Amino acid sequence: MQKSSIPYRWSQAVRAFALSSIICLLLRLTLFGQEPAHSPGWVVLPIEDYRSLHARAYPAEREPEAPTVDRTLTRIDYDLRINNDVAAGRASLTIDVLKDGWVRIPIPPGLLVRDAQIDGRPVALTSGEKGGMFALLNRAGRAVLTLNVVLPVSSAPGEESLSLPPTECGTTRAYVQLSRQDVDVRVSGGLLAEQSEENRQSKWLAYGKGAEPLRFAWKRRSEDHHSTLPLRYRGSLTELVSLGEDSSTILAEGDVQVTQGEAHDVLIHLPEKINVNQVSGAAVADWEIRGSDLAVTFLEPVEHNTRFVVNCETRLAREGEIGIPLLRLVDAERETGGVAVEVLGAGEIKDPKSQGLEEADASDLGEMISSRQSPSMAIYRFRAGDPAARTLMLNIVRYTQQAVLLANVEEARYSVLVSNDGKTLIRARYAVRNNQRNFVKVTLPAGATVWSAALSGKPVRPGQSQDGSLLIPLEKSRGGEDAPEFAVELVYFARGTKWDDKGNFPLSLPALDLPVSRTGLLVYYPPRFKVTAQSGIFRSETYQSPSQTAFNPESGVATGMGMEGAVAAPAGVDQELDRKDANTRELVDKYVAKSQGARAKGVLPIRVDFPAFGPSLFLVAELTSPGQVLSPTLNYQREKKGGLR
Repeated sequence: MQKSSIPYRWSQAVRAFALSSIICLLLRLTLFGQEPAHSPGWVVLPIEDYRSLHARAYPAEREPEAPTVDRTLTRIDYDLRINNDVAAGRASLTIDVLKDGWVRIPIPPGLLVRDAQIDGRPVALTSGEKGGMFALLNRAGRAVLTLNVVLPVSSAPGEESLSLPPTECGTTRAYVQLSRQDVDVRVSGGLLAEQSEENRQSKWLAYGKGAEPLRFAWKRRSEDHHSTLPLRYRGSLTELVSLGEDSSTILAEGDVQVTQGEAHDVLIHLPEKINVNQVSGAAVADWEIRGSDLAVTFLEPVEHNTRFVVNCETRLAREGEIGIPLLRLVDAERETGGVAVEVLGAGEIKDPKSQGLEEADASDLGEMISSRQSPSMAIYRFRAGDPAARTLMLNIVRYTQQAVLLANVEEARYSVLVSNDGKTLIRARYAVRNNQRNFVKVTLPAGATVWSAALSGKPVRPGQSQDGSLLIPLEKSRGGEDAPEFAVELVYFARGTKWDDKGNFPLSLPALDLPVSRTGLLVYYPPRFKVTAQSGIFRSETYQSPSQTAFNPESGVATGMGMEGAVAAPAGVDQELDRKDANTRELVDKYVAKSQGARAKGVLPIRVDFPAFGPSLFLVAELTSPGQVLSPTLNYQREKKGGLR
């Protein structure tokens, strides 16, 4: 006893020492800097502070929380036997009581209870104020309440049923025996797990959802001779014939409805020279050609209905009187549906002649026909009668398709910077609409050097054709949409003859393989010269901004004035003329140095800004044909010093 008490006394001493140390530390902190009110060695605390410190040193153990529920109904097991109009047997309720004291256990409603037992001991049941039966338990733990119950069996014409009431439990298991065989059972509110017949009895095992009633419904099993009877079926066949220039396609949608027996396969009669490419459907297993018929075999015998699609092709005349091949179901009691004929390409249908058919609307033949958007289509519906007597003759008239414009340059804008030593820098911009072309072919003047190319504001690397022309990629619009405008830009450098005091200077612009609706040419020339344009395809006009939205007016702004918004420079003093002329030559030389300096192989994927400088001249031309070279000629004459102010 002394050995076992030493650790306990030691722990008490340690706790007391820790408590006194905490108290002394707190007193020093609170009374720091103050003179002690009592004699050394004594500490005086209020009783509330002492109790608070004592509770911290010796915390009390937390009491466990009480359960939120008194009991739970975990499981119900039924073992019932059906005899005539009642089902009698046993219901076992597995109950978990979570607290001591009396707890009421509700009995599932609708059960007629004969007696109740727990562990073989009888238990009395009581009734509540609002009805219902309860069992009373006063011991915590798990218990199994066994009830001797009786349930009524409901009868209806040709069917009987047994319903087990809903409960609060998580699992409901029901084992039911019926003293009859040859019955079909159906379970609702649960799952039928097992079903067997032996010793002239039917046995069922089912599991319920708990919150829903578990219902058994059964009826006498009847012999079904449907599958042994001869096959009888009705069908629908909708055919779409697309007449092309070289070959025609046939798309047939079949719907088979079995009224008697089982359909292992279906035969479809094919006219002559029809080639079957594919037969598709959820129930289709295989297909083959048997003489002049197409045999479609199913994965399993069809007892009700099924659908399939037949894809064929044939070669018919391009135009003139054409007999439309009509497919039909073989041995069908009644066949409905119709045929639709459309002309692919430029053509129309004239003088239709039909037998056993009547004109119909596209919506009468289903979605396969109504979804087609064909400018020329003939639609017919089958009449009742002999399917072999149906015929359809159409007169197809073809038209020659005329070439139409698939790409066009709505507006072309050229900005040209010319120096008196014959050097020119040209910036070409094109507002293009395109539906099919991949490239635009640009033929530059001889000796020209490309500096940059861009498509919709992004630099691109043009290709080169066999004749040395440039191939600049184009954007393409989606089919059936109006082609939007986009911008194509090209900057190149060319050398010409040096300007004298007076003379002519020809400008050679690029040639495109696309037509150009309107062309604007803005020429910047040296300030010491007076420049005019010779009469020709171009005419002089007051400057106008581009009318196409594809051009971005801010993309070509250079230092000083705007790219094409610049107007003729005002007259300046003689001292500034030489300086501006020198600046022009220096700027052009700088661009030449860039192009001949650190340049990679091919065209650099960069974008060059055009320098707008000096007085300008604006020229306009319309309707340029593909491949036409525009070569306006400029007349120049040097101004005398002092002539411009």
